Amino acid sequence: MREKLVDYAMLATAIKAWGRELGFGAVGIADCDLAVAEKHLAEWLAKGFHGEMDYMARHGTRRSRPAELVPGTLRVISVRLDYQTAGAEAWGVINDPGKAYIARYALGRDYHKVLRGRLQQLADRIAREVGAFGHRVFVDSAPVMEVELAARAGLGWRGKHTLLLSREAGSLFFLGELYTDLPLPPDAPVGEHCGSCSKCIDVCPTQAIVGPRELDARRCISYLTIELKGPIPLELRPLIGNRVYGCDDCQLVCPWNKYAQVSAEDDFRVRHGLDHAELVDLFGWSEQDFLARMAGSPIYRIGYERWSRNLAVGLGNALAAAGTGAAFQVQAALQARAGDASAMVREHVLWALQRQAPAVGCSR
Repeated sequence: MREKLVDYAMLATAIKAWGRELGFGAVGIADCDLAVAEKHLAEWLAKGFHGEMDYMARHGTRRSRPAELVPGTLRVISVRLDYQTAGAEAWGVINDPGKAYIARYALGRDYHKVLRGRLQQLADRIAREVGAFGHRVFVDSAPVMEVELAARAGLGWRGKHTLLLSREAGSLFFLGELYTDLPLPPDAPVGEHCGSCSKCIDVCPTQAIVGPRELDARRCISYLTIELKGPIPLELRPLIGNRVYGCDDCQLVCPWNKYAQVSAEDDFRVRHGLDHAELVDLFGWSEQDFLARMAGSPIYRIGYERWSRNLAVGLGNALAAAGTGAAFQVQAALQARAGDASAMVREHVLWALQRQAPAVGCSR
C-alpha cells in the first residue's frame, strides 16, 4: 500500500514535464490492452515473416500482455528520443556505389545505454515524488511491443512501413518504456495520417513491405544485414546496393520526416566518418580495427564476420556499377580477402568478384 495519497492526474502531467526536462521529445501513458495487436502478431508469426528472429515467438503472450512480463503492471510510460544528426546526408551516399550506407540511427554511440539511463532517471524522479513504486525500464531488452504501446500512449500512429509516425517528429527517433504499477490516467491514441500515400511501400529496394503495416522481415535489408546470421540469399544481394548496416529508404521518402527533429544528444553524433565512408576503406579494416572503432556502437553487436559479409555484398554491387578505375580498386580490396578465415566471407567475396561489369566495346 502506497504511503502517500497521490493525485494521479497531476502526477501524469508532472511525469511528462520531467521527461521533457530529461531530453525526451515526447512522453505518453498507455494502458495494457494489446488484444488487437496480439492477434496481428500471431498472424504475422504464422506467416513466417519473422525469419530467424525466434525471439519474436519465444515469449508467448508476455510480449502482448505487459502484466505477464512484469506482474502488477497497470500502465506503460512510453518515451521518444530523437536521433537525427545534423549534416548526415543520406540519398547522396545511397546513390554513390562506392560509399557505404549505414542506417542513420547507428552513426553514433549505442542508444540503449543513453535511453535506459534517462528512463531510470525518470523513474527515480517519480519515486522521489510518490515513494517506492513497482517499475521496470525497457529499451529493446525484453519482449515489448514498443510501437503498439507508443501508439496507445498517443505518441503517434503505426505508419505503412510499420514504424511509429508522429506529426511533430516523423519517425527518426528511438522508443523506450517504463512499466509501472501506478494507476495513471492513460492518454488517448491519435488518428492515422498516412492517407493514400504509399511511398514507403513503393521505394523498398527488396519489396519487403508486402502491404500497409505488414513487413516480410526475411526480405528487409535491416534484417538481412543485422539479424540474419548466415549467408544473404543470392537473389536479394543485388537489391541491397551499398546498404551495409540497416536501411532507411522507407523513412527517407516519408513526407512526415520533413518534421524530424535534430537530436541534441552528443552520443548520437557521427563517429569515424561513418556517414560517408568508402566501402573499400571499411573492408580493409582488420578485426582488431573493427572491435576498437565499433566499441560503443550499435554495429558492434553483429561482429566482424557479418560486417565483412555485408561489405562484400556492397563491393560486389559497386563492382557491377564501377568504371575502369574504380573497378580496379574494388577488385583489389576483394581479392585481398579472397582467402578470409571465414567461409561465409569467402563465399560473399567470390560472388562479389563475379559481379564485374562486362567491358563495353568501341564502335568504329
